[in-house]
Amino acid sequence: MESGENGAFHPLDEKSLVEYIKSTPVLVARLGGEAELDHLTIKEVGDGNLNFVYIVTSPKGSFVAKQALPYVRCVGDSWPMTRDRAHFEALILKEHGRLCPEHAPEVYHFDRSMSMIGMRYLEPPHIILRKGLIAGIEYPLLAQHMSDYMAKTLFFTSLLYHSTADHKKAVAEFCGNVEMCRLTEQVVFSDPYRISNINRWTSPYLDQDAKSVREDDELKVQIAELKSMFCERAQALIHGDLHTGSVMVTIDSTQVIDPEFGFYAPMGFDIGAFLGNLVLSYFSQEGHATETNDRKAYKDWILNTIEETWSQFEKKFLSLWDLHKNGNGEAYLPDIYNNPEVLHMAQKKYMNNLFHDSLGFGAAKMIRRIVGIAHVEDFESIKDESRRAICERRALNFGKLLLKERQKFDTIGQVITAIKERSVQ
Repeated sequence: MESGENGAFHPLDEKSLVEYIKSTPVLVARLGGEAELDHLTIKEVGDGNLNFVYIVTSPKGSFVAKQALPYVRCVGDSWPMTRDRAHFEALILKEHGRLCPEHAPEVYHFDRSMSMIGMRYLEPPHIILRKGLIAGIEYPLLAQHMSDYMAKTLFFTSLLYHSTADHKKAVAEFCGNVEMCRLTEQVVFSDPYRISNINRWTSPYLDQDAKSVREDDELKVQIAELKSMFCERAQALIHGDLHTGSVMVTIDSTQVIDPEFGFYAPMGFDIGAFLGNLVLSYFSQEGHATETNDRKAYKDWILNTIEETWSQFEKKFLSLWDLHKNGNGEAYLPDIYNNPEVLHMAQKKYMNNLFHDSLGFGAAKMIRRIVGIAHVEDFESIKDESRRAICERRALNFGKLLLKERQKFDTIGQVITAIKERSVQ
């Protein structure tokens, strides 16, 4: 067993968490001092697959305690999982918080021996974005906030900003998150394309659809290319699991949580994950429509958000590049890219490649959520299975199209048009 600030690892329950807090001054301070410890409210809210999550509140303060377990919580002891993911999550929260403090919750405390993070409690009315999308709530600042978060966290951890020496040092630090990377490799890039006892889908309605994924040779060739890129390309420090369940929102606040899958990888994996999950939400809306609300206006808002997120990201990313073009970044040295024409050509090619990477990874994330192990509440909350399957089939067919033909799309507007066409088939 490891040892550290509070001794050997043990899973915390509500009672032992109180004892832990008492021995951790920074957490006591967050709750307003020792006098408040007799008035604590502790609520376990970990509805995810991997961790214990407790909301701790007192009359004078609050925080969230998140503890990584040595196994996959939703499966149990039979699926061991490294607790080191908590170490990397804390590192990424701190780094992304430094780069984009408006959209990353503050970390107050990390105890490696206990795999425990104490961080800001995102109080109500913050909710998980995915739940807001299911409820049909519009978030007018979402595209602005997420494009800001992605532009800053990806640009400032890339070779456009870093020297090669600094970049390699940072890459080396995060290479240790290998188990989480391997889990992603398995469930995103491998399992949906083979028979696996952990795959599931809306059966029997999608039996043939799942089979068609496993038998599609062109799909397999394309997913292999993306898997290689994911495993080999240390482009920037990504969140690693940037779906709509990893974002908490109000009408005017957007906070990105849960970066435990993060490491240095292709930027497009983050961008694609977020956009791909918005596309899943779009295709699910038909299943949430009622006689009094056909969700058509909401579907238009989702499409507009997808378009705006990419457009604003591209604009902000290029703006950062222009601002720092004479800095330490060694990917495009200023004495080589020394006139506006050549720099513009290089930027255009870079962003075009990033766009296609994002489309490919977004498609892969869509497919795995329909025929792989972990599904999304957007579809799962549609009680009528035949109705759910129709929505999922449309999303799956679009995901397959996007994965195979991503290079044919030149603009995000063309992608939006293709989504609309697939939504009625």
